[in-house]
Amino acid sequence: MKPYSIEISDNCSGLAEVDGFSLAGVACDIRNKNDMSRLDLALVKLEKPSAAAGVFTTNDVKAAPVLTDIAHLSRTRTISAIVANSGNANACTGEEGLRDASEMCAKVAAGLSVDKTQVLVCSTGRIGERMPMEKVSKGIEEALKQAAPTKENGLKAANAILTSDTKIKVVCAKVLCEGRMFTVAGMAKGAGMIEPNMATMLCFIGSDVDASQSTIKQALSFAVSKSFNRITIDGDMSTNDTVLAVCSAKSGILVEPNTVFFEAYKDALTAVCRELARKIVADGERITKVVEMRVKGASSSEQAEKICRAICNSLLVKSSWYGSDPNWGRLADAAGYARTGLDFSKMDLHYDNIAVLKQGEPQVQNKASWKEVVSRKEFVITMNLNLGDFEESLLTTDLSEAYVDFNKGE
Repeated sequence: MKPYSIEISDNCSGLAEVDGFSLAGVACDIRNKNDMSRLDLALVKLEKPSAAAGVFTTNDVKAAPVLTDIAHLSRTRTISAIVANSGNANACTGEEGLRDASEMCAKVAAGLSVDKTQVLVCSTGRIGERMPMEKVSKGIEEALKQAAPTKENGLKAANAILTSDTKIKVVCAKVLCEGRMFTVAGMAKGAGMIEPNMATMLCFIGSDVDASQSTIKQALSFAVSKSFNRITIDGDMSTNDTVLAVCSAKSGILVEPNTVFFEAYKDALTAVCRELARKIVADGERITKVVEMRVKGASSSEQAEKICRAICNSLLVKSSWYGSDPNWGRLADAAGYARTGLDFSKMDLHYDNIAVLKQGEPQVQNKASWKEVVSRKEFVITMNLNLGDFEESLLTTDLSEAYVDFNKGE
């Protein structure tokens, strides 16, 4: 048994649960819809400069905010604030986009009397359009006035970063370790353009532990690899993916590698990321089903993951799930074209706990039960290659005609 306990809850206000964080969510009509009822700019303000680390999209085409944050985190180990907007990704906007991202940081920094490298910026929304900086500047001014460590403001901030999401995504973990308590909490957005090595997603995670930038980065990299890099909705990788973790040190608990507090922090961070990742998948654009795809008995983790991705990104597979069709042949085909050297004659396959294949032989007597399983809103598919001891899993969704209609553009 681990020498610590982690209690997870989504009945919370996200980062407002963490001591040392103040938040705001305001409306400034970034979408140019003449709509001041929709929140679209969030501010996360730290009580004092705090250690931070980030993980970003691996897309060769990176948005201006991503490039800005990578540069800032390479120059400073602590930050004082994060400013984030929805409605405009500030991606593929050239030098002007970089200036806009820098100006957003500078505007916040001026309000806090800190250097602009102490501020990180995130954007999400439509690609290829300039930021309406006059509106954004007014929004930042208002957010600086409103920022407070209240539950209401925590929820407003979580709402302000949403795009095609239908609901806010917040999670909190309370950790008891060696008689001492600390908190890890986060908020995220994401519903479309979701494929591992992150997605059109933003995620901000705060904790009250005391940790260095390198320690946070070590824990965060692990957590992301087991959560956000294990989901896919539509197979598209974004230009703006960003996960930021910040530690306020308010609990006084020092977290260093190779200690029980590090393990507790890393596990809590991973648990929060996994829950947020599941919320992103469940809120996928016009999806009707959430599927966990597990590949076991692989000769390597790489083989298991490659097969998972091939199956989860197959349009034929996803379409059959939408139609509640237990078309296992499409899964076997996708596993095969991953070209990892599997042996179909050794393959076992289960829909939930219902056998579909045993040693490559169809279990047709269970056909009615297969249909019942894939008619559910959530189910698990387990493929055992019987080649080794490695396993991986991904969360994914079906694909509906409503998804196509939603994403067909203007």
